[in-house]
Amino acid sequence: ATHRELALLMQQPPGREAYPGDIFHVHARLLERAAMLSPERGGGSLTALPVACTEAGNLSAYIPTNLISITDGQIALSSRQFELGQLPAVDTGLSVSRIGGKTQAPLMRGAVAQLRLAYAQFLELEGFARFGTELDERVQAQIARGRLIRAALGQPHLAPQNPALQVALMIALQAGLLDAGGPQALPAKLLELGDAITADANLAAALRTRGKVPIGLQERLRTQLAQVLGEPTSAVV
Repeated sequence: ATHRELALLMQQPPGREAYPGDIFHVHARLLERAAMLSPERGGGSLTALPVACTEAGNLSAYIPTNLISITDGQIALSSRQFELGQLPAVDTGLSVSRIGGKTQAPLMRGAVAQLRLAYAQFLELEGFARFGTELDERVQAQIARGRLIRAALGQPHLAPQNPALQVALMIALQAGLLDAGGPQALPAKLLELGDAITADANLAAALRTRGKVPIGLQERLRTQLAQVLGEPTSAVV
């Protein structure tokens, strides 16, 4: 906004939304500082995290679209999610990563594949539920599961989770091992998972598998997590 005002005061020709025509070049030049450094300059890389404030969540405005076209994706925060107490308040529908699951460990990528679709369907169904629409049992079950996923994705301030617990949580969610008790029982079950991972070095090592997932590993982990949570093995799907 300051750049726009200065450009107008300097009588530069205004473009879209009264921004000067060079605004895209200015953004690109600023973000060029985020780069891979040559070995002669010490090596390493820099990551840019540009932040844009949207009006009513409109990502199609000029500045947000400029940043989206330059960067490798975006994290869109939702004021509605924040008001509902969902923290971090990430809008999963508008947030995009061009790299996607390639940065995830294969074990984690396999665990969240179905959860992503289930959560997207839940958000759509939840919108209909707000209008008092009569819902059948199948839809009610989908909404209940979606609320459980949303609760599991919440994270308290300054409370990072270790990678092994994150993978265990996603596997347990996908297998339906956390459905009993709903979101209210989730904190206690997270403690059980954390204690089991701390006590069992082999389980922790398996959950931290980074390379190709060995055949049968996911099934063995589901069975072991079912035993930790006191769920019958038959509940594993």
